[in-house]
Amino acid sequence: MPDILGMILWPFRWVIEALLVGFHTALTALGLDPLDGWTWVLAITGLVLVVRAALIPVFVRQIKSQRKMLEVAPDLKRIQDKYKGKRDQFSREAMTRETMALYGKHGTSPFSSCLPLLFQMPVFFGLFTTLNNAALGLSGIGLMNLDLAKNFGAATIFGTAPLHASMSSSEGDWIVVWTAGVMVVLMTVSQFITQKQIMSKNISAAMKESPTYKQQQILLYVLPLVFLFSGFAFPLGVMMYWLVSNFWTMGQQFVVIRNMPTPGSEAFQAWQERQTKKNLRKGIVLEADVIEEEKPAQRQQPMGKNRAKRGKGKK
Repeated sequence: MPDILGMILWPFRWVIEALLVGFHTALTALGLDPLDGWTWVLAITGLVLVVRAALIPVFVRQIKSQRKMLEVAPDLKRIQDKYKGKRDQFSREAMTRETMALYGKHGTSPFSSCLPLLFQMPVFFGLFTTLNNAALGLSGIGLMNLDLAKNFGAATIFGTAPLHASMSSSEGDWIVVWTAGVMVVLMTVSQFITQKQIMSKNISAAMKESPTYKQQQILLYVLPLVFLFSGFAFPLGVMMYWLVSNFWTMGQQFVVIRNMPTPGSEAFQAWQERQTKKNLRKGIVLEADVIEEEKPAQRQQPMGKNRAKRGKGKK
């Protein structure tokens, strides 16, 4: 039976290996120790930068989709209330049709907000496979030759913490456990800050009353459980990728909220205030502040004697 997962991951692994080897070679040329684990960590960071830069269009689409989902939340609630308590097949099909029609009308989908994570999952598993094979002394499928694979598999940080190790495979190595634990805390905090700044600053007051907003509040406190699992099961190298990716997301979200805030939100009011101050510094007067000058009264033309007499005769 063919390895379907391996076939799916093959192109991702090839690109991952090419980027890792490329960054590792460049860093070595700059004078870094090719056997040092931190050189490989920087190569993983370079991998993150390339992947996340390529996903910027997807991220922008995610932001727009999240806004639209919150905008359609009141209409979605009305559809749900309309068929509340109706469990017959006809009602369920009608509810599904109306819901999909609503999504189609506004050009959104509940799955659009998951696109960046879905696109990164093959990278996670591809890096996971690359690390595991390197730890076993197996060469890669592309530019990761046997020597580089052994180097990558033996690379350590903080002295004795291998990049391929995880809490589950640490066998009581406290350096691996503590390193993974600190990374889990940083991942959780960065994710919490990212979501919190969206929900507290970039959502309008009307949107905060929607069921979708309440669901996102629940997810805000559920996501740390996902990081606890990842900290136990994933190798340090994969967690390093996830951690740097979280920091990228946090910074990217800050830039988006500052420069493209949701209308009606707290961030939008702050953006308007900044724009007003910027306009004042530049000496720009907005149209709303322009006072229309009074038009001068039209000068009355003097009338001749004949025109004056004719005017009196008409009265």
